[in-house]
This record gives sequence, structure tokens and C-alpha cells, in this order.
Amino acid sequence: MGEPVQDLEQWRRLALGVLRKSGLAGEDTPPEAVVDLLSTETYDGLRIAPLYSAEDPAQTPAPPAGLPGQVPFVRGGSGAPRPWDVRQRHADPDAKATRAAVLDDLENGATSLWLAGIAPGDLAEVLDGVYLDLAAVVLDNGAETVEAARAFLALPGDDKSGNLGADPLGWSARTGAAADMSVLAALSKISPVPVATVDATVYHDAGAGDAEELGYATATGVAYLRELVAAGLSAGMALKQLEFRFAATADQFATIAKLRAARRIWSRVAQVCEVPHLGAQRQHAVTGDPMMTARDPWVNLLRTTVACFAAGVGGADAVTVQPFDARLGLPDGFSRRIARNTQSLLIEESGVARVLDPAGGSWYTESLTDALAHAAWDVFTEVERAGGMAAALRGGMVADRIGATRQRRAEDVAHRRRPITGVSEFPDLAERRPVRAPAPPPPSGGLPRIWYSESFERLRDAADAAAEPPSVRLVALGSPAAHSARVSFASNLFAAGGVRLFAGPADGPSPVACICGSDRSYAEEAADTARRLKDEGVRTVWLAGKPAGYDGVDAYLYTGCDALAVLQQTHRDLGVAP
Repeated sequence: MGEPVQDLEQWRRLALGVLRKSGLAGEDTPPEAVVDLLSTETYDGLRIAPLYSAEDPAQTPAPPAGLPGQVPFVRGGSGAPRPWDVRQRHADPDAKATRAAVLDDLENGATSLWLAGIAPGDLAEVLDGVYLDLAAVVLDNGAETVEAARAFLALPGDDKSGNLGADPLGWSARTGAAADMSVLAALSKISPVPVATVDATVYHDAGAGDAEELGYATATGVAYLRELVAAGLSAGMALKQLEFRFAATADQFATIAKLRAARRIWSRVAQVCEVPHLGAQRQHAVTGDPMMTARDPWVNLLRTTVACFAAGVGGADAVTVQPFDARLGLPDGFSRRIARNTQSLLIEESGVARVLDPAGGSWYTESLTDALAHAAWDVFTEVERAGGMAAALRGGMVADRIGATRQRRAEDVAHRRRPITGVSEFPDLAERRPVRAPAPPPPSGGLPRIWYSESFERLRDAADAAAEPPSVRLVALGSPAAHSARVSFASNLFAAGGVRLFAGPADGPSPVACICGSDRSYAEEAADTARRLKDEGVRTVWLAGKPAGYDGVDAYLYTGCDALAVLQQTHRDLGVAP
């Protein structure tokens, strides 16, 4: 048993001891430096400390979060616990198939529908048999928003609910087309249903940080408020026309804080509009696309479960769980069922929805919520100074800022500082992926649409398409006890690019070899082994370990190296076509 930790100072001393043993701190490093040594930084520049405590004078307490259902709505828009809306997404252009899927969802746990890209003329067939007074419908039709809205409103029934999905700025961000803001006023005059969706996932899909996603969502929401008020609505009525859509990710604390910060920011907007009591932001959380992988797609089940949990804890009003096979094409009945049941389990069995704001009061959660709200407000005011969201999109400011964030994230993925399970770490070269029907291509022409795993997955695709499986010769020095750890490390790294290690020349020739052993065996044998390999015709010799300048060794594999560059070079050496 270790020494019980009694206070912050004792924790610092114990942590410093561990850091010194690992080489991350020296003998003269003071205990006060421990927090800085162990802190990390988000893509929005927010500092994440290793420990949050009221005893730490460096950590400023967050402002009071209030009570659930009350201004500033940080702790939720409702004053009583209730299950969130289980919202299933449908994008299959086949109206008959979509109708069958819609009815299946509603009969088995879904409580509302998100119809993405369904042709306006098909809405009557798709929704045939749906009780529109019970199941809310959210439309998502881009350039056909008005036509889809009119078709939906013309369906029988006077008690429809949901949202018509007008999002001209979001559509502009996705396609590069000019934003037609007049659609908001036109729909608000004919619809008893809220008309506008602020879809911030377009920025998340392009690689934005959380503060950028929130800041651009706020700027978009304010632009819509101005348009609706100019059309004759009061500020209070305009606020009721909006729903916000955010990405939920496997970074559960960031997701929880993002939803809480979004409500705090929007409450401030309502205060400026002089209707603070109407500032409870309506939130729709969607498990994010960029984290989803095409390789080892079963791991997506775990990613979306964590993201859904975070969305529920964060207080989302509606949640959509993307099916695990979303990267492979249109989901089948099994994957849609698992997506529904993920939510049902969290609501019914784990009881996530039985407690309001369960993360509230956590020093870390409150601190991160506060920091994220301030960072997002800075992004929002930057957009306002640039002339508003339309001008910021048109002038390239949004694309440039997100592009810089995207590049930093790509560097982290390449160096495996942000590991992707099943892709950049622990890939399964023998996987058998399910086959799905192709999905309709998403809108394009505006901000890019990325997946964090795609650079490694392109290498896997190229390796699979090669005439022979690409292989690297393994040269192990010493006993298995001495080299097994580095053999496992090198094998895992090469497998991320679809490259296998083989044990010796008897298994076939290769122009690439990798030496694995202990530091002692390297000092005694690495240079001679590398020269022998070069004499045998090996062109590139890797060594698993920190760079040490051994003669004949061309490059090194080690924790934190640019794994993507290693694999790209290996593919070139092996003649694998990109």
C-alpha cells in the first residue's frame, strides 16, 4: 500500500518523486513545478491541470452555476430530471426503406426523428403512419429547406413538433454557397413549429476546437435572432425559434463542459436581449463524425457510448448516436438497433437521466466550463468584430482559424499523441469489416470534412490493395525477455500502416528491416548488425529505440516519433502504391 495522501503539498512531493524516476524532472525541480510538468493544453489553448482542488490558490473558483432550470442555465434548462429525447437520424434516399426504418425506430425506443436530405416529395411517404403529435420531426434539407418545410407542414395534423431545420449559414459553411437569410423570415410567418437549427457540427467536422465550435454557433445564433427580430418577431419569440446542434465526443469531460458552457453563453445573449428567463438553450447533441473509424468499426460502439454518456451528463435535450458503421455506408437494422439501445441502456439501466447535472460541483468540470465559456466568447466577439458570421465565412477567417487547429490535431495523430484504437494503435490486420450500401455523398464545396483516422486508413487501404502483403524483416537481438517489448512496439507501429513484421530471410526478402533489442545489445551489436543487413541488400534499417547515432541505422522508432511519416517512408521503400 502506498502512503495515504493527506493534502496538496504531500501529493506534489509524491508526484515529484515519480517524475524524477521517469526522467521528467531533475533533483533540483521544486514541488511547485509538478502541476506545470503534468499539465496539458487543449486545441483552444486551455490549460488542463493534473489535479483540481479548492486548496490550490492558483485555480480560481468558477462563478456560481446557479440552479437547474434557472438563469444562467449552466446546470440545465429544466428544473426536474427527465429522459432526453432519443433522436434517430435517417438519410436513406429510398423512401420505402426509410419509412420502414422510421417505424422500426419509433416502435423500439426512439422518440423523435432527424430526416437528413430526404426529398420534400417523399416526406409524406416516409412519415406515413407516424403520429406527428407524439414524435417530433427535425428536417435537414439544405437548399431545399423551404420546399421540405412546406411539404411537412402540409401533412395532416395540427400538433406537429420539431424543427424545420433552416440553417443558411451552416449550409454556406458546408457548401460555400451564399447564405440566404430570408428563408428564416419566410418560414417564421407560416410555421407553428420552430424554424431554425444552428448546426455547429459543420465546424467540428472540419476540425475545430470546442471553443471555436461554440463561438461560431453563438455568432450564428445571434445572426438568426437579428434576422427574425427584423422580420417582426419579439426577442422572446425569436429565441424560441432556435435549436442548437453540437458534437459529442469520446472526450467526455470536454463534451460535458462544452454543453454547459454553451448554455451559459446563450443565457448571456438572452440577458442582452432583455429576456433572460427565455435563455434556456435547446440542445441537440450528436456523436461526432470525425472520431468514427472505417477500420475496426466495432470500436465505434465504445466511442459513441462514451459520447452519449457525456451528452446526457452535460444536459443535452436530445441525443443522436451515430451507428457504428456510419463510415462504411448506410447503417443496417442491427447497427441502428444498437445505436438506439445505447441510449435506452444509459437512460433506463444506468440512470444517467435520473439526476440533474451530475457533474456539477466538480472542481474540474466547473473550471473547464468557465474557461471554455470565456474562450468561446472571445471567438464570438472576434466574429462580431469581423462583421458577423456571414462575413467571417466569406472572408476566410473561419476556414483559416479552423485550419490551424486541424493541423495541430493532425500532428498529434501522426505522432500518436492522440492514439486511435484499432487504427494507429492495436490495429487488427485480420479484421473482416461489414459491407454496407453506399450512403449519399455529403454536401461539399465549403469547409472540409475530416476523420481523424483517415491518414492511417489510407495507408491500410494501399497495403490491402498491394499484390503481396507489405512486410518488414525483423531482426531481434538477445533473448525474448530482452527484445519482446520493442518487438511488440515495432509490430504495432508497422501494423498501423498494414505492414507486417517477419522473423527472417527464410520468410522472404524485404528491402526494409527493423532491429529490436535492449539498450545493452544495441551498444554491442547494432552497428555490426545494420552493416550486415546493408550487405545483404537491405536498403533501409530501422531501430526500435531513441535516436543514438549507430552506424548503418537509417532511422529510429520510439514513443512520440512521427509514426505516419515512418509508415509513409516504409510504403515508399516497399513500393506500395499510394
